[in-house]
Order: sequence, then structure tokens, then C-alpha cells
Amino acid sequence: MPQKTKQTPMMQQYLNIKKQYPHAYLFYRLGDFYELFFEDAVEVSRLLELTLTSRNKNADEQIPMCGVPHHSAKGYIDTLIGMGHKVAICEQVEDPKTTKGMVKREVVQVITPGTVMQSKTVDAKENNYIAAVMELKDIMGITLADLTTGEMRVTHVEGFNEVIRELTSVNCREVVFLPGKLLSLQETLKSRWNVSISHASNKNNSHTLTHLTAPFEESKLKPVIDLMLSYLAETQMRRLDHIQEITEYETNQYLIFGQEARRNLELSASLRDGNKNGTLLWLLDETKTAMGGRMLKTWLDKPLIQKNKIEERMDYVESLLNHFFERNDLKDILKKVYDLERLAGRTAFGTVNARDLVQLKQSLEQIPLIKDIIQLLNKEDGWSAYLDKLDPLQDVKELIDQAIENEPPLSITDGEIIKIGYNKQLDKYKEAMTSGKQWMAELEQKERKATGIKNLKIGFNKVFGYYIEVSKANVSKLEEGRYERKQTLTNAERYSTPELKEKEALILEAEEKSKNLEYELFTGVRDQVKDQIDRLQKLAKIIAQIDVLQSFATISEEYDYVRPTFSLDSQDVAIYKGRHPVVEKVMGEQTYVPNDVELVDDTAVLLITGPNMSGKSTYMRQLALTIIMAQMGCFVPAEKASLPIFDRLYTRIGAMDDLIGGQSTFMVEMTETNQALINATRKSLLLFDEIGRGTATYDGMALAEAIIEYVHDKIKAKTLFSTHYHELTVLDERLPGLKNVHVGAVEEDGELVFLHQMLPGAADKSYGVQVAKLAGLPAPLLKRAESILKELEMKEEHLVDAEKETHIVEEESSEGSQKQLDLFEVPDKKEQEVIEKIEKMNILNTTPLDAIQILNELQQKLTDK
Repeated sequence: MPQKTKQTPMMQQYLNIKKQYPHAYLFYRLGDFYELFFEDAVEVSRLLELTLTSRNKNADEQIPMCGVPHHSAKGYIDTLIGMGHKVAICEQVEDPKTTKGMVKREVVQVITPGTVMQSKTVDAKENNYIAAVMELKDIMGITLADLTTGEMRVTHVEGFNEVIRELTSVNCREVVFLPGKLLSLQETLKSRWNVSISHASNKNNSHTLTHLTAPFEESKLKPVIDLMLSYLAETQMRRLDHIQEITEYETNQYLIFGQEARRNLELSASLRDGNKNGTLLWLLDETKTAMGGRMLKTWLDKPLIQKNKIEERMDYVESLLNHFFERNDLKDILKKVYDLERLAGRTAFGTVNARDLVQLKQSLEQIPLIKDIIQLLNKEDGWSAYLDKLDPLQDVKELIDQAIENEPPLSITDGEIIKIGYNKQLDKYKEAMTSGKQWMAELEQKERKATGIKNLKIGFNKVFGYYIEVSKANVSKLEEGRYERKQTLTNAERYSTPELKEKEALILEAEEKSKNLEYELFTGVRDQVKDQIDRLQKLAKIIAQIDVLQSFATISEEYDYVRPTFSLDSQDVAIYKGRHPVVEKVMGEQTYVPNDVELVDDTAVLLITGPNMSGKSTYMRQLALTIIMAQMGCFVPAEKASLPIFDRLYTRIGAMDDLIGGQSTFMVEMTETNQALINATRKSLLLFDEIGRGTATYDGMALAEAIIEYVHDKIKAKTLFSTHYHELTVLDERLPGLKNVHVGAVEEDGELVFLHQMLPGAADKSYGVQVAKLAGLPAPLLKRAESILKELEMKEEHLVDAEKETHIVEEESSEGSQKQLDLFEVPDKKEQEVIEKIEKMNILNTTPLDAIQILNELQQKLTDK
């Protein structure tokens, strides 16, 4: 019978450590494995598909256990982090060989989604942001940090919605709060945005980076900075020397747009599959370095609103456009520059290896070449601001070149990483090892000749050291007592001699001392590089900016983009032959139909009509993307463009519900519309697509008309409003700032042909049945739909005529033949049958075609009264 036993000292140690990290999986080092116990083991074995075993098998209460080899643990940890979990690494901090009793163990690092330094989950061209959020009197303080690059920024906003907008704009993976604070915000971020939530005590500002917080001593934002630094100190448990100077920014210093605009415009993630392909970022990204890719994403997230800064970027883009050969040379050189920011981060963390340092050296070798090209550009176009900041770090490059082998191994503890000539003592060890091995080779030849055994060899393994090996077939040829037997194998015997043992001792001693010295020398080199991290990070930022500017120049030349002009005195938009940059790239220039956008003089609203699939949404999106590209500092897809500088951008495009948040499609539509109406200014851009379609026809039409009037009369923002409510097109008669435009379409031999051309005036019809035909709906269904459409149109005409003849007053006409069913009116028998049939329908298992047929039957039943 299994006996219940008390916990062993080791398990007691485990439980004491685990108690300190309840929200992380504890990877507990036991020999060559990391082991997990209890609930950690059960959950991790399921997540990683590991074998679940048990400890104390003879006890009543067996302890669940699973483990992974320490040398391959990184892959398993990466997987857990990618799932949003946290891992605490518990190491042996004493040498088991010299320790009596229980080996001391401590957690040396907590790895979380926002603090991971190297992982397959961290994209080279994406920042990995962690945020800290605090409520500070009348504002919300936010600190953003990317531990992989050392970047840290701080800002403040008002309200939860603004916090969420700011965090989602940078795809924040983890958010730190004070325990028990802002619980509803925590829940929203966790459930709706899949953000990992963490807590830090912030007690006594438990960090040592006071030099970073010194400029904020009098700032109301200091507590949220301390919260971030305290959490990083608690989890990383090492010096964070690579954290850069903290910068404060105001959100209104950039073009503001929310997550809905980011999603609807497909700025960095496709609506189809969430990938980068088919997005504006995909189009713009011709960067050659990881740093440039991250900075491009930052510029896309935060377009500028200061005219002088936008023009400054465009001056550099134009300069690169005008210097084709220099730009091509620059691109070739940039390809050879590794990720300086993250190399600096790993150096500070102590995780950099010799190959990383070689990559750093190779990158620094490119800086003088880049500087030469910028010098050529500076002669004509004024690149002195960049030229002065291109520090080649010659001292760092020379240090690495003198110390580190050009092709070192991955391990930094097994030797072969320090060059001969860098350290005299190391050279002596290496000479002893070389001469010893040469002596072994000579001994092998000598013994072969003396014994006449041609396949005699001298070998080495870590257990038995050096040995002389003779095959079983040749053992009889050895004279008695020549060697001392050391090991017997199936097919051979292994021997030694006193002389061989003596030489072995000398070689092994040299090898051990050599490895130890090499590691010591390597860490010395690493520390010297670490002292120059600030210079490295500044250089990385300059290289990243140059890379983004060449990317803008490259795509501007490839797709024939133009430099827009900007006005601070007017909000007029005048784009001649504008294009949707992403659609044009996919379709090809020859097939894309360009369109003008004119919102000039007093025109504030373009009311867009036309059939589905004709290009209304594309037209609206292309304007938004043009504005974003322009305010990033990039040329734009048009033949000519004159633009204002917008402060905010709001979109209400596409039908999408929010099941997690408990909101229907129409509620999402109204919520997004409300955000625009509340926050937009005269300098904002609004894009409204099919507002009101999610509810009853008259409700939707009434809301759409009221929204247009509100925007026109009160906000006066530049607005594109597309609709199928043709009744709204008469608004141009009483709203002087509204102009009707429509997407051209014609019928040829009963077939609908889209012109994709924006024309003045309103569309004459919606062509809904014709679009359904293009979608491939069955011919009988389409024929029936045409018949129903004609009946409805005739009824509509009859009602209009009747209203004109009888002069029915407005209040009474609203209760006419099309009044909605009273919710409390008792249905008749046929209506009750229809209701019962609807209640019994299995909606989820009904195909669209079946639904249409059922709907037709129900309609017939009701109309056959």
C-alpha cells in the first residue's frame, strides 16, 4: 500500500519558491532538466503535449510532474510565451559538487509576453511593447517600453477608450497595473484584446534606474514610469543598462485614429486573414533592416501633423528619388546591417554570444560606406543632420575585430572564440594544446611503426581521456607489457602508457584553463561593448530613419507617386487621378481606374451613391490611405494632390459585430459613429459607409439624414458618406456644403458593367438584383426578385401619388400603409403560423439559398390573406 509521506526538503524548497510566483509556470532546475510539478505540470503537459508522470509513486498523494531538457528549454518557453503565459526560470545558484545538503535555487528571471528578449514570437520588424497604466488624478498615465530595443515612452490620455486606442495602436502584448486597480479596464483588455495582464507592487520604487526618472521628478507621470521600471526590475533581475532616455509625447502631436480605422483601412493587418500581405504596411515596406522595418511601423502608427516636419521628411525622400545610383548603393549596404538595437539589448542582458558580436562588427563596417553616400547627397540637398550623427564606432569595431574569431561557435563556454594574439596567456595555453596534439599524432605514427599495426590509433573521450586503440584482430601482435589495458570494447581494446597519461594531464589542464580564460576574455569584450550601448542605440535610430526614407523613395519611384502640397490656411482636398495604393499594386497599373477627389471651397460632404462592388468603399479608403501616407512623409498615389493637414481620422466601414463585447452589428455601427461625432473637429476626416443599414429602412434613413446634417452644420469636417438611400440625394438642395457624386455603371444586354469612375450627381438606381446576378444566385430566384422589385416600385409610386392627391399631413402619413407592426398587436392566424415557423427554424444549419426560399414562402403566406 502506498504510504502518505511528508514533503521532502526539495519539494518544500519548490513550494516555497512557487508561492512567490503564483501566476507563472515555474521551470525548476534539477540536473539537466527543468521540472514542473502539481498544477503547473498538469497544465504545461497539456499545452506542450509532454508526458505527464508523477513523483512519490508510493505515496497516497502522488505529485504530477513533467519536464524538458535544459538545453532545449528555450523552444518550449517560446511556445508558452506565444500563448500568452509567463515562465519563471529557477536555477541552481550553487555548485552541487561543492555543496553539502540541499542545493540553493533561486528564480533568476521571469519571462512574460512583454519582456521576452529573443523568441520566435518576436518579429524582427515589430516592436514588442509592454505598457504600464495608472489612474493619476484626472488623467490616465501610460508608459510604453520595448525591452528588446530599450525604447521607453510616456504619455497621458483621458478615459478608458483613449487608453485602449493607444495600447492597441502599438499592438501591446502585456499591461502592468497596480493590484486591485482599474479592474474593468483589465478585464476589457484581457477578454476583448487578448492582452496579458500583470501586476507590480511599485513599493518604494524598487528599481535602480533613478537617472532615467530624474527628469520627471516634478512630473505627474512619474508614478507610472516607476511602476514600469519596478516591474521590469522585479521580473528581469539584472541591470537594465540598455533602457534609453525616456521620452514624453502628446497623443495630439500625431494624426489620431482608432482601432476601427486601423482595421477597416487594413493598415498593418489584412481583414481576410490578419496577415501583413495586402496591407498598407506591406506596400510601403521596402526597408532593408529590422530597425527600419520597426520605425516604418511606428511612423504608420503615428503620422505627423506638423507641416514643417512632414515637409522635412519629404525633402529627404525627394533627394533620394533624384539620386538613383546612390540610393541603390545605399540599399545594398543596408542589407548588410544587422539589428543594432536588439544586439545592444542582448549585450546589456548578457545573452549576446560571439556570433552576435561578429554581426555587430560587420554592421559597423558598413557605416563609413553609408556615410560616404550621405556625404554625396549632402553636397546638394542638405543631409548634415544625418551626417553628423553617423557615428561609425570605430573603437568598438576594432575591439571585436582584434578579439573575436571571424567564425566562432555558438557556445561561449567551449573555447575557440578568442583570436590568437589578443592575450599572451591564452596563446600559451593554445600553444601547449597544439604541441600536445601534435605530439599525439607523432606518437600514433611511431607506435604503428613499432607494432606493425597499421590501424592503431590514438583517440579521446570525456570519460577515459586519451587512449591507444587496437582492434581485437591485432591484439595478438602486441608484445607483452607494452601497454596498460584501459577499456575493453566489442571489437577493440584500449590502452594507455605513463607517457601518454602525463601528456594527457598537460593537454587537459591547458584546455580547461584555456576555456575558462576565453570565457573571461569574452565577457570582458562584451562589457566593453556594453559601455557603448548609448552610442549604438543612437546610431541604430539614424540608420532606421535613413532606411525608411529610402523605402519611401523606392516605392514612390516604382509606383509613380507624387509629392503633395500642404496648406495650413485651408481644409480643401484636391486630388487629381488618385489611386488606392494597395489595390493598384495587386491589380496592376493598367487595370486600375483612377479618380479625382474634390472637397474644395465650401464643400464639406461628398454623398456617394452607386451599386455594390462598384468601388465606393475603395474610393473612400484610397482618400484615407493617401492622407496617412502624406502625413507619414511619403509621396502619394496621384498625378497631383493638394491637401490640408488632418488632426483625426474616423471610419465607419464594413459590417462587423462584437460578440465578445455583446454588441450587434448595428450597435457597433452606432458606437463607432458616435465616437466620430463626439471627437471630430473641423480639421478631421470622416468616412461613413452605409450608415443605418443595420436597422429598419425608415429608421436607418432617418439616422443617416440626421448624421449628415449634424456633420454638415455643426462639425463641418471633410466627410465622405456612401449610401443606398437614394432619398438622401435631395439633401444637396438644402445643404450648401454637400455635393452628390456616384460611381458609374451601365447595363449592356442585360448585364451590369461597372465603370469604377466617380461622376458628378446621384446614381439613378442601386442595381441590387444585377449585383446578385454577378454573384451567381440561381436564375429562378433572380427572376422572382425582379418581379417583387417591380411590384414594390409600383406600390411606392401609387403611395406617392395618393399622398399628393389627398395632401395627407406629415403626422398621418407616417402611419400609412408601410407602418411597422405594433409590438403589442395580437397577430392573426396566418401571422401566428409564420412566427411559429421562424421559431422552429435551425438558423445555424440553414444555407443562404434555403433562407431566401423560406423567406419567400413566408412572405407569400402573409400576402395571401
